Amino acid sequence: MTPAHSILRRAGAVLAAGLLAACASQQQAQVSTAVAPTTSVAQADERLAAVAAERAAIEARYAAREAACYDKFFVNSCLDEAKERRRVALAAQRAIEVEAEYFKRKHTVEERDKAIAEAEAKYQAEEAATNAQPAPAPKAIAPVPPPRRSSVPDRIAKRNARAAQEAAAEPANAAARAANVAAFEERRRKSEERQREVAQRKADRAAKRAAQQAEKEKAAAAEKAAIPAR
Repeated sequence: MTPAHSILRRAGAVLAAGLLAACASQQQAQVSTAVAPTTSVAQADERLAAVAAERAAIEARYAAREAACYDKFFVNSCLDEAKERRRVALAAQRAIEVEAEYFKRKHTVEERDKAIAEAEAKYQAEEAATNAQPAPAPKAIAPVPPPRRSSVPDRIAKRNARAAQEAAAEPANAAARAANVAAFEERRRKSEERQREVAQRKADRAAKRAAQQAEKEKAAAAEKAAIPAR
């Protein structure tokens, strides 16, 4: 037997062993998917949290095995085995997750149905109690008071009378307003005239004082000029 034939025989044996291991892993996955039933919402939440943590650990182990496979002679066989282990482990976690989520959905539906049943029972009990009570005696109907007379016509009549009075007094009021305006204009005209007279008198006095001051200065200059120099 040549060395090549020996190597091929060993490779075939390893491949067969790998296939047998894969079949055994699949059988193990099918057996391991049976999950104990969840009994409470708290347990379901704990299982879901554990599934999330275990998935992270599975991925970490798979990454480590995958890296180690590249150092072996039969790389592909090692990688296939690592992938199969990862698949089996993830399938087991998925089975736990599905069962826990199913329990939570079932529990929610049962609680809702229970609340609806309780509300319906309470309604039926209230209806039965109401129907068991005697009918109340009819209330005495108080006589309807006569309608009150509307005050709108009186208000309209008063408003029209007041408008008529104001219209009749308008000419006299207009004459009074005109007289007041004329008197005001006359007072304003006289005030302005007095202000002009006062201003004119002030200007005349100022001009007179200026003329007298000029005469004094002129006389003083003439007297100074008449004195002979020593």
